[in-house]
Amino acid sequence: MNPKPHHPSALHEKDGIPQPESLSVSALEKIVKSRKVQPSASELINGILSHDKVALSRAITLVESTNTAHLAKANDIINGCLPYANQSVRIGITGVPGVGKSTFIEAFGKHLTSLGKKVAVLAVDPSSTISHGSILGDKTRMEELVKDENAYIRPSASGETLGGVARKTRETIILCEAAGFDTIIIETVGVGQSETAVHSMVDFFLLLKISGAGDELQGIKRGIMEMADAIVINKADGDNINKAKLAKTEFNRALHLFPAKNSGWIPTVSTCSAYEKTGIDTVWKTISDYLHLVKTNQYFEKKRQEQNQFWMMETIDEQLKSNFYNHPEIAVLLEENKKAVAFNEISPFAAAMALLGKYFR
Repeated sequence: MNPKPHHPSALHEKDGIPQPESLSVSALEKIVKSRKVQPSASELINGILSHDKVALSRAITLVESTNTAHLAKANDIINGCLPYANQSVRIGITGVPGVGKSTFIEAFGKHLTSLGKKVAVLAVDPSSTISHGSILGDKTRMEELVKDENAYIRPSASGETLGGVARKTRETIILCEAAGFDTIIIETVGVGQSETAVHSMVDFFLLLKISGAGDELQGIKRGIMEMADAIVINKADGDNINKAKLAKTEFNRALHLFPAKNSGWIPTVSTCSAYEKTGIDTVWKTISDYLHLVKTNQYFEKKRQEQNQFWMMETIDEQLKSNFYNHPEIAVLLEENKKAVAFNEISPFAAAMALLGKYFR
């Protein structure tokens, strides 16, 4: 009886065609090495001055870093860019969440680039006080502007600094100006005291509002109204047009109750629809009129000088605080005193004075 022919199992695995190595070992080593080698401060400065957005982004990351090892390099970059900065107009834009800041900034930014401007948007995203995470979603919200070669959008987590303003926004402005951006837009998170900090680093402060949200003046802090150089009522479209006109009248009346500004400028109120891109040109004309006035009466330069002095003092405060908390001996004593304070073994004020006394000795 003839034996049955042997049939290989369907599960039998055949040898496949040998695949070539996608990368040689030497090529892989070069890539790994190149990723580890960081560009020098001078290389980043040259990149920024050549309007290289990648170099600008890497430099901003260094400036924003909380790693003390990056501080010297970041300062070298800032000092190298400083002679090429200060040739822009800085615009702060604030408004409560839901007012349409991102939509407005995109429409406004596209209008400016159509006029030949180079626009940098520094959008400060709120960080969670619980997880310390941040959404950083402005690049996804401003889909058209992010594709514009004459625009640059940099979202930054606000962290735990004053009012949610990114710790190094002031220095980032300098880098963007050195990179050739002549219009810097700073968007605040619209909560807390972020408006105060942004107001101290911009030339023009714009308050964005919407109508139809109840009493138009309800909940508006006097300080924010006083800081505003212009109020723009967004979403003035469709059935909301009449409400927007009514809100404009009410805000105009409210502005007359505030004292005159040192700049000599009288704040304006206008309406717009960022969605329909109407009224955007009026906003830019208002800013242009303001700039003409303050540059003519020398207020523009005076305000910039005062802001520089203010940020010097803020930096000193920040550095002293950082040095205190990073001091190894203080860090140990701080934990001990926190426990003592928690159990009422020592008053918070006495503990603080003891720690400060130890630090300054």
